[in-house]
Amino acid sequence: MKIVYAGAPEFSVAPLKKLLEEGFCVAAVVTQPDKPVGRKAVMTPTPLSAFARGAGIPVYAFPKIREHVSELRSLGADLMVTCAYGQILTQEVLDAFPMGVYNIHASLLPRWRGASPVQHAVLSGDPVTGVTVMKTDAGLDTGDMLLRREIPVLPEDTAGSLSEKLSALGGECIAEALRALQEGRASFEKQDGSLSTLCKKIRKEDCAVDFSESAATVCRLIRAMAPAPLAYAYLNGKLVNFYFAEPAEGCGRAGEVVRADKTGIYVAAADGTVRVTELQAEGGKKMRAADFVNGRKAAVGDVFAKERT
Repeated sequence: MKIVYAGAPEFSVAPLKKLLEEGFCVAAVVTQPDKPVGRKAVMTPTPLSAFARGAGIPVYAFPKIREHVSELRSLGADLMVTCAYGQILTQEVLDAFPMGVYNIHASLLPRWRGASPVQHAVLSGDPVTGVTVMKTDAGLDTGDMLLRREIPVLPEDTAGSLSEKLSALGGECIAEALRALQEGRASFEKQDGSLSTLCKKIRKEDCAVDFSESAATVCRLIRAMAPAPLAYAYLNGKLVNFYFAEPAEGCGRAGEVVRADKTGIYVAAADGTVRVTELQAEGGKKMRAADFVNGRKAAVGDVFAKERT
């Protein structure tokens, strides 16, 4: 069984690595084109591209995969596996692979179809999430499911930590799914569309923290947006990014710093406080709340606002 593997971000690396370890034949990797990164705009390959080249796998960085169907067919692959690839596949692309296209999706479909399932699992306080391997069709994550595996979402999970676990699980799942296909024992389950939820791409405005909401809601937002794109608020007119926070006791005016010491920065919310432990001042580096306080960037009585004033 000859495979083409498509992906781009770090999330897509572990599943490819697992397929190679399990002895599957990966004929080529399809990814996104290099992009400028940093202040110097250095052209940088995707994490998947860097890994694949290091493993000696041919890499194709198609700006628009739908315009390269003939090249895909020329690879002679039986199927394609996609993982956080980020491009819509046309029916012509799907038809280029005799055994179909299979997607590693980071949710328990039909919940969280779309672009940001990991962030939304944390944001919504889901107790569990997981990975679904589905056969891709022309819809948005609507294909028949070949395999689903769940894991708990822990109170301390950020989107980053959860993504790492789901990426590893995705590798196990796709290896198991492809073995089932190879051995002719694969069975599929249709999704119940009435249970579907949709998650769109995260926008900057979605990351603004409103401390007039409950402490649990604020903390879920902060954890869901870490390590990127990061939740934020404004302190003394300057943007502050948040990396981690948890609910705590206390009270005060929404957004007000009611305590600031080596244990954290305690910001009043609707029903308690939010203990911020890691954050980043505008133009600065990520730091512990204790260092933020010691640098006199926050003090009792300061107020975090949703908008710059």
